[in-house]
Amino acid sequence: MPATRPPETPLILTAIARASLRLFGWRVEGAVPNVPKMVIVGAPHTSNIDGLIMFFVARVYRIRLRWMGKHTLFWPPLGWLLRWLGGIPINRTASRGAVQQMIDTFAASDRLVLLVTPEGTRGKSSRWKTGFYHIAQGAGVPIVLGSIDYRRKVIGIGPVITPTGDYETDMQVVQAYYQDKVGRYPEKRTLPLGDTDQEKGE
Repeated sequence: MPATRPPETPLILTAIARASLRLFGWRVEGAVPNVPKMVIVGAPHTSNIDGLIMFFVARVYRIRLRWMGKHTLFWPPLGWLLRWLGGIPINRTASRGAVQQMIDTFAASDRLVLLVTPEGTRGKSSRWKTGFYHIAQGAGVPIVLGSIDYRRKVIGIGPVITPTGDYETDMQVVQAYYQDKVGRYPEKRTLPLGDTDQEKGE
């Protein structure tokens, strides 16, 4: 699989983003795979600042990140801005659930890079929500592991996962990748399958 993909954002924004990240001591590792559609996981997600960092990282990689939001947020005048920023309105009360709505959106799109933060909250949870996995599996697209490591100040693009349908087994690879990644607030980090007994001190 080629390491790079056709750019989707202006080069000048890439230069600005690189300079901004460098100014604050951040560096970027890894490459986005050259496929037209994918789900990118963003973790650990423990702070609102994570979203701002990902905004700059997307410009470094010259990709247009899309994200899901409640459909009630997309009314004028805010709606056009949220769509311009990559927002996709999702009606969680519709008969077609959020997962199926995103699968349909993937099917209707020639190119789509969806960013999901499966921790589901910036606070501590027991384990990740599984929606991102079912979206990728249903849409037939890969899952790309993206990380923000505040300890090393590195934003990374890691392994590419093709969902097999065996969630627990697939998540073993994901768990191993995120095991040493440290969020802005480490105590709020949630791992895909939850903390190990060793981490709990048991």
